[in-house]
Amino acid sequence: MSRATWRGLAGGLVLLALWEGVVRGLGIAPWILPPPSGILATTWTVRGALLDAGAMTLFEATAGYGIGAVLGIALAMLLALATPLRKLVLPMVVAVNSVPVAAYAPLALLWFGTGALSKIIMVAFIVGFTVFLNTLDGLLRVDPAAVALLRSFGAGRLGVLWRLRVPSALPAMLVGLRVSTVRSMIVAIVTEMLGSQKGLGWTIFEAVLQIDFLRVWAAILVASLISLGFFAAVGALERRVVFWR
Repeated sequence: MSRATWRGLAGGLVLLALWEGVVRGLGIAPWILPPPSGILATTWTVRGALLDAGAMTLFEATAGYGIGAVLGIALAMLLALATPLRKLVLPMVVAVNSVPVAAYAPLALLWFGTGALSKIIMVAFIVGFTVFLNTLDGLLRVDPAAVALLRSFGAGRLGVLWRLRVPSALPAMLVGLRVSTVRSMIVAIVTEMLGSQKGLGWTIFEAVLQIDFLRVWAAILVASLISLGFFAAVGALERRVVFWR
């Protein structure tokens, strides 16, 4: 592991030790803020249920992530080629994206049910916007002189897109993909909390109803670990693809 990774792990351990010490030293009630040791013990006790719930949430997040990423990149390429269409569609896309995800989740549950499909569609919806906006920004941020040079050699719009715009847009595109890993997990969990019978979101909601706050924190811990792993995987892909940065 890199030095930065070791520093991050060391910082995390120091934070957990301080958390443990403050909670025990001040005698804070566990339903207000439990100690990390209690969270870890509960996580181990209910590890089977948490693993099943985490697997469901991860499936919904990754499936929606893949669909949203493909659709977002494809739409960005289309609008990069069609300027009149871009001027028409882009304001509507920004307007729709400005509404909080919680406002759309009840509609998705109403239209597609409380199963995995509604969560996948919601994740794809949010991830698609993020990837689309980042990719489109990267596709349009090219040197006009480079575009003119390629056209002087006979390249058409598609030639300019594949030979210049797409390579130039890779850093922005991959930033959007990396940021979307966290958003995909958040959206999946929020939608599960509003209507589901499986997943980490449902586990958190059910534990709150049962006043089992240690299980709430255990589910949050599992969700955080999954998000970190997802984020790290896409970050590693970004370092391999955009190796010159």
